[in-house]
Amino acid sequence: MSTNNADRTCTPSPATFGVPWPEFNDGLTYRDLLRSPDSGLTLIDFYSLRHHSSAPLLGWLQRIENGQITVDGTIVTDPKTVLRIGTELVYHRLPWKEPYAPHLLEVLFEDDHLIALNKPSGLQVLPGGLFQQRTVLTQLQWRIKNQGPALTDRELCPVPVHRLGRGTSGILLCAKTKLAKTRLAALFADKTAAVASNRKINMEVNHGKMSKIYMALACGIINEDEVVIEQPIGTLKYPGVAKGLYVASSSGKPALSKVRVLKRDVQNNRTVVQVEIQSGRPHQIRIHLSFIGHPLIGDPLYIIGGKPKCTAPETIDETFAEDGGYHRPANPVPGDCGYHLHAHQLIFRHPITDEVCLQIRVDCFVIFP
Repeated sequence: MSTNNADRTCTPSPATFGVPWPEFNDGLTYRDLLRSPDSGLTLIDFYSLRHHSSAPLLGWLQRIENGQITVDGTIVTDPKTVLRIGTELVYHRLPWKEPYAPHLLEVLFEDDHLIALNKPSGLQVLPGGLFQQRTVLTQLQWRIKNQGPALTDRELCPVPVHRLGRGTSGILLCAKTKLAKTRLAALFADKTAAVASNRKINMEVNHGKMSKIYMALACGIINEDEVVIEQPIGTLKYPGVAKGLYVASSSGKPALSKVRVLKRDVQNNRTVVQVEIQSGRPHQIRIHLSFIGHPLIGDPLYIIGGKPKCTAPETIDETFAEDGGYHRPANPVPGDCGYHLHAHQLIFRHPITDEVCLQIRVDCFVIFP
């Protein structure tokens, strides 16, 4: 892995940070306030109806009997306890061993308001699913906390302002202050809004307030030197993904990707491409390249057409994992790694100083020879 910089305003900081993950995380606490439609339900009915996506019925019975749920501050182990409006329910999820994830992050650029990181493949950005502690957000918060009181707690807001898939490596821009978070989020949102409203977008890399450029390794040989993909992206129901899986869909939201061929490897039937995304739909590059018939090499989920490999529902598994939760889905899910996608270059205006054309770049010659 090597880094280089093309602009005066962003000199990379060759430093890494990261604390090894503890064996167990801290567990989680979920709170619910019972509202009118649920008044009169029993404890087990409430959880099996309102939170069925996180555990089967037998799993919720186990959690109740283990004393993991309190009702108005009191542990209740009778699943037939009747609930009333205004009741506060608290479910305490026990600490668990999260799957392996790298913990070291490289600092590419940092000032008082921003920090740009080189995220390794295999590290999730924000908490979700099995990964609640082993995330970029956790390491960033630990680092800012240990740096000392340079800023007040009211000013601090260490948080990534966009996402990269768990299997995607490369540049991740994070805010350190609340003001930077607000303004950076607006920059990212403006690009997506421009696509949605069909506003004319300058496709030149060095123009505009925000430009995200990726490198990807695609299956097959792409004959055109440049391809613009405007396939909308929507969702469909999918096992193991509570809010639905993002896929190519004519009824979805507008999305725009510009693909440029960098290298055609005829012998191995693959193409190295550069992709600039003008919108920020989840899994956009994976979906768009698979939609045109060139899914990413090693992608365990998306196939030609921008659809998932598995569309049939899984066989219902009546057993459940530790702490009553569902076992990991047998079908591939979006967080699975194996594909080759790297956030290669980021060009943007500084949200505080308004300096034009800050450029951060990190190459990856191991993945893309």
